[in-house]
Amino acid sequence: MVALPRLVVAAPSTGQGKTTVATGLMAALRAAGHLVSGHKVGPDYIDPGYHALATGRPGRNLDPHLVGEDRVVPLLLHGAAGADVAVVEGVMGLHDGRVGTDGFASTAHVAALTASPVVLVLDVARSSRSLGAVAAGMAAYDGRVRVGGVVLNRTGSDRNTAEVVASLERTGLPVLGSLPRDESLATPSRHLGLVTAAERDGSERLVERLGEQVARHLDLDGLLALARTAEDLPSEPWDPAREVTARTGSRPRVAVAGGRAFTFRYAETDELLRAAGCEVVTFDPLTDPTLPAGTQAVYLGGGFPEVHAAELSANHSLLRDLRLAVESGVPTVAECAGLLYLARTLDGSPMAGAVDAEAAMSERLTLRYPVATAPADSLLARAGEQVTGHEFHRTRTSPVAEGDGAWVVDGAATGFATPTTHASYLHVHWAGHPRLAQRFADAAHAATPHVPHAVPEPVAEPVSGDHGPVDPLRHHGDREVGPGLLDLAVNVYAGARPAWLDRALHAAIDDAASYPDARPAAEALAHHVGRPTGDVLPTAGAAEAFTLVARLRAWQRPVVVHPQFTEPQAALEATGHRVTEVLCRAEDGFALRPGSVPADADLVVVGNPTNPTGVLHPRETIAALRRPGRLVVVDEAFMDGVPDEPESLVGEASEDVLVVRSLTKQWSVPGIRAGFVVGGPALVEELVRLQTPWSVSGPAVAAIVACCSGEARAESAARAYRLDAWRAHLEAGLRDRGLEHVASAAPFVLVRLGRGAREALREHGVAVRRGDTFPGLDPSWVRVAVRPPATTDRFLAVLDELLVTT
Repeated sequence: MVALPRLVVAAPSTGQGKTTVATGLMAALRAAGHLVSGHKVGPDYIDPGYHALATGRPGRNLDPHLVGEDRVVPLLLHGAAGADVAVVEGVMGLHDGRVGTDGFASTAHVAALTASPVVLVLDVARSSRSLGAVAAGMAAYDGRVRVGGVVLNRTGSDRNTAEVVASLERTGLPVLGSLPRDESLATPSRHLGLVTAAERDGSERLVERLGEQVARHLDLDGLLALARTAEDLPSEPWDPAREVTARTGSRPRVAVAGGRAFTFRYAETDELLRAAGCEVVTFDPLTDPTLPAGTQAVYLGGGFPEVHAAELSANHSLLRDLRLAVESGVPTVAECAGLLYLARTLDGSPMAGAVDAEAAMSERLTLRYPVATAPADSLLARAGEQVTGHEFHRTRTSPVAEGDGAWVVDGAATGFATPTTHASYLHVHWAGHPRLAQRFADAAHAATPHVPHAVPEPVAEPVSGDHGPVDPLRHHGDREVGPGLLDLAVNVYAGARPAWLDRALHAAIDDAASYPDARPAAEALAHHVGRPTGDVLPTAGAAEAFTLVARLRAWQRPVVVHPQFTEPQAALEATGHRVTEVLCRAEDGFALRPGSVPADADLVVVGNPTNPTGVLHPRETIAALRRPGRLVVVDEAFMDGVPDEPESLVGEASEDVLVVRSLTKQWSVPGIRAGFVVGGPALVEELVRLQTPWSVSGPAVAAIVACCSGEARAESAARAYRLDAWRAHLEAGLRDRGLEHVASAAPFVLVRLGRGAREALREHGVAVRRGDTFPGLDPSWVRVAVRPPATTDRFLAVLDELLVTT
């Protein structure tokens, strides 16, 4: 038996506000410090994208038609692993399911399968007392479904709301909140439904505002209490490793289309492929010049390529490379949008031409939930096998099929299939049909790695006479930015500050008439890191900490391990110390070699993860630096950007190990200067005596306290995973272009673009951090800050332009 608090958000009909309430509830619960798992009844891909933004976890689908009744609960438990609560958004009306099946695959069906209480969303904008009758009917219609409460949506006048509430009293259903009408929170639509989260500018802020509204107007405690009434589930979580078999040996690279044009695929697809021994790599058909190097299979999922047809068509290099890959036998699966992308043309715009068909928009929407049969053996299926799937498109191909087609649906052939290519409009959830994933993975293992048709060379020639900064040790990323430049130089999280942090900062400014008291910050930090209060010291950022360390003792041989943040060395030299530089080498991947540090060093400063290399040193390696009479200072200013902080020494800091942390990067508050150190109590007391009174400002104290809260911990973890995904996107783009870079664990990547590349990028509107001010690096290196994929793609597009010209 598995305990999982959960609830289903449903409505009497579509358009009542399920997505608004469900997504806002996910965001509000997460902001309150809960780990939330988001799920969607039915095949829809769009709502799970917003769920992912709200929860910081992949959005999941629960669909008995696509995966079978017996897999619904295991998939729910799999998606909700580690979560405090699961929120399931329904589809259409509560009892609306597959036509002609007595409500099969409806929200009610999933609620019954998962034994989940239902929250009924009622749009009150055009009704009043009748809603009481609607709710009563919904609650009584099916004895397997337990409606546990009601949420009123789009409320207006208090008088009408009171009338609705009074009508509901006869039902016995509690009203768990009333969400006022706010058209600014509506999501724009297009011909196939909502605009995806990946395409809408400001999606994260929209979801955050939804969460704020829900937290303000709904009874979160009441909703959680209802979720906790859900009975334990008699099942085990779905495990992709039990569904497929992984071959030993190499891990073939599967290139999966992503970006704004290809936003639709089920999270379990990637998980099955990884479990089958594949490496899943995302590429963006809008911007990437070729498939990822070494591709052994291609998966093109769903999306809206018709909206981006001109941009897709303009990427001639990738279209040609994809066509060559398909023609050479690289196993390729294309569903719906992928089929259009493989066609010769889409609404007249040239596409890859790997499938002999033309695609165009039509007047009629195709929406069906079929059982499809394989007419013959193919890459994915064997003759006579059946799968369940769904179609949702307003385009047509001419011809609609080739030969026997990929599937037979409703007695007609559809799609295109060969021994190495499978392309059709049908979306299939591979968790319900894992043999398809197995066959695709097996084909990838047997395939020859694809060599892209063109690999650009790095920029190598200087384009300006820049001779470098006057004071390299005091050169920081903010010196690189300027008006009109895309900022990839400053290592500050690219996102809005949470509302709770802004509120804390504003309150501190309102209280600026009082001298700051850092004791609340010390107490909050001690609780946050699990140490006694005497082991922590709030500081005015990491910079003050390095100044205190420089003044701490008359160091005889201070060592700074480079390449590394230059502030520690600048602080030591400013206090009269002569610093020994120990260099990590590029040929070693900038790994730390403890034996290279002189035995008589009495102070060693090392970054982890190191700025600018992004290298995350193992704790054991840093521990090997410890010697009697030596203080090891570990700069962990970017450790909170590393998921789960696996190599942090905060818990092991002592009288001979001092850990320095910063809050400015993760929380986008560089102007506040908030940080702290952790060490043994005697060591911290020495630093306290050196610290200038009131050096930690009131806003910094407020920021520290706020960033140690439960909701901050949850948000910080989510940001770390988000940064990890953003960095993977950047590194994939660099790798696909054959550009040398250092594998990073930090919110930045060190790249060797060649001398003059930084200046060339600047002339094209992009600011990156120069590398030659870090000891051990020459002007061929630049540091690139991790940004959201859309921003990264702008940078990569500029790189492509420069690479072509050279």
